[in-house]
Formats: sequence, C-alpha cells, structure tokens
Amino acid sequence: MLSLNIPSYSSPSGYQLSELPKPELSDSKDVIIKVHAASINPIDVKKADGMLKLALKDSFPFKIGYDCAGVVTEVGSDVTRFQVGAEVYARLPEISRGSCSEFVRCAEEYIALKPPSLSFVDAASIPLAAMTALQALRKYKGDLAGKTVFVPAGLSGTGLFACQLAKNVFHAGKVITTVSTSKVEKVNELLGQGTVDEIIDYTKSDPRKVIKSGSVDFLFDTVGSSMEYLCLMKPQSGCIISVATMPSGNQIQESSLMNLPNKPSIPIAFRMGLNALDCVRKLRAWRYGVEYSYMFLESSGQDLDELRSHVEEHRLRTVVGNTVDLSDIEAVRSACQIVYSGKGGLGKVVVKVANP
Repeated sequence: MLSLNIPSYSSPSGYQLSELPKPELSDSKDVIIKVHAASINPIDVKKADGMLKLALKDSFPFKIGYDCAGVVTEVGSDVTRFQVGAEVYARLPEISRGSCSEFVRCAEEYIALKPPSLSFVDAASIPLAAMTALQALRKYKGDLAGKTVFVPAGLSGTGLFACQLAKNVFHAGKVITTVSTSKVEKVNELLGQGTVDEIIDYTKSDPRKVIKSGSVDFLFDTVGSSMEYLCLMKPQSGCIISVATMPSGNQIQESSLMNLPNKPSIPIAFRMGLNALDCVRKLRAWRYGVEYSYMFLESSGQDLDELRSHVEEHRLRTVVGNTVDLSDIEAVRSACQIVYSGKGGLGKVVVKVANP
C-alpha cells in the first residue's frame, strides 16, 4: 500500500511516498480501515521531526498521521460495533500511527461511526483536535456555564473546536479569541455568528492590555502562552490547560505515546528535567491563585460518538483550510510545512488518500 513516511527524523521536506506492507488483523478486536482522508496535526509533524526522540525510540520507516476517516474492510472475530462497509473516523493510537496510508489497523475502542452529514474529508479533520478541546474543557472544576473562556488562535486546528464547544456545549458566557488581521472577519463566518464574543487582532493589540486582568475563568493554551497570560486569570478559581507548552516527564511516561509492545522508558535524567520545568510553571501559576496543567489527549471512541452528536445537532462545525492529494508528494510536503511552521494556516490540513 502507498504510505507517507520518513526513513529518519525529518521536517516535511523529507517526507516520502512509498509502498509499505498493508496492515493485517493481529487481535480479535482489531479493525482494518481503507482510508479515504487523513488530517495533519502539529503533533504529527513535530514528532516526525524528532521532538520526543530523547524520550522515545521510534522505528523506521516512520508512518505519518493519527487522524483518518474511511470505510471498514475487515473486522476481528470479537468486534461488535462495526461491520464491513461502515463509514468511520478515528484518532489512531501510537501503535497504529500512519493515517496517511491507504489502509490502517486500529483497535475497535478508538473508532466511531463517521458523522453522516460530513464528507470523509471533513470528518478526518475532527478527531485529534476536537477531542483535545473537549477533554480540556472538561478539566475545569465546576460548571463553565456563564464563565469567561479565552482560547488564543481561535481559527487554528484545535482552537476552532474549543471556541465552539465552549459556547455551544459548555455554555460559556463569554468566549474570547485572538487571530491575525486577515482572519478577524472570518471568525463569525466560519464558527458561526455569536460563537466568539470578543475577537482580538493580536498583530495590533496585546491581549493582556485588552482583556481585563483577573477576568478569565478558563484559558485553553494552544500557542504556549500560559505563563504570559497569568495576569488575566481569575484568582483562586482560574484554570489553565495547555497543549502547547511541555508535559512533565511523568506525563510522557504515563501517556498513550508510550503504550507500545516494547514498553519504552524515558531516561531518568530527562524525565526529572521535564518534571522540574513543569513544577516551575505550576508554581508560577499557584502564585496567582491559578491551577495550571499540561494535558495529553487520550483517544476514545466514546468521545468521537459525542462529537458526532454535536456535529449532527449543529453545535459543531469543522473548517478545512487546505486539501491535497496523497499522490502529489510536493503538495503534501507544502501543506505539512504550513502546519510545521505554525504560520499562515487556517483550519485543518487534510490529505485525500482515496476517492469515495
């Protein structure tokens, strides 16, 4: 099968398209999916560049991509939720990584039926980013209804889902976001009128001078600005969840990234160093009376079921900014470079793997 991969750690310029063995059923709860579309997330390109190479020894060729949507072609003997021909979407676990391939193998528990109103391209853009936003918002201790939620980069892959979920599902009273000048007018158009209450052009204004100090209940940090915005958080009850700083060493060790057959272990010195940096961030937040934590996504078919219902009930929409064909390797490299640089992107990058 054709698969997007790298022979060694590399930026998108080194991505290659080559024939690799098609995955086969290896467990009674496994499902084989013929991939129609896959989306690219920052973790895909950063991990391919060796972001965690000191903690985790990857094998090569390294297949790229976690998010996919497609059609079930084979099921294990104990699979009960899906039949051959079912249209599904998934965020693949680490052991199954490689969604930019013609076929993937994935355990049943990580898969859900695709929202029927969405194309494969749109469905593939949802899993990792929307599940991350959903799980982050759940971490607020209390009810977010009527509260103020700040989501920097509201038209980024994760930010666009966080803004919608905060307003339409968690019923936040005020949602604030930041975008560049060219995207200000697109926020209401793409996310829905009234989803975001305050839009800040970060190229013209510093959010710390626009947002009232001590007024934000929940900050979902998608850009690594947790510590910069501590002054905006409500003392004693403010909560920051980040997916853009760095996890502690213990978090990496306990995360699903390490759930591999060879039972990898992070070197103790590296783990302790990351733990120390995480403690510093927690201490800085504590001095403001704010709870801070980094969050790892945990893939869940149940969460994808919930997201499907939000899509079908018109509480959640996706934004696909760039679509490329897997067969066009130069276009794939260019699209992945946008995600890699973190600049100039709008919504999600999706790779079309097969025609429906």
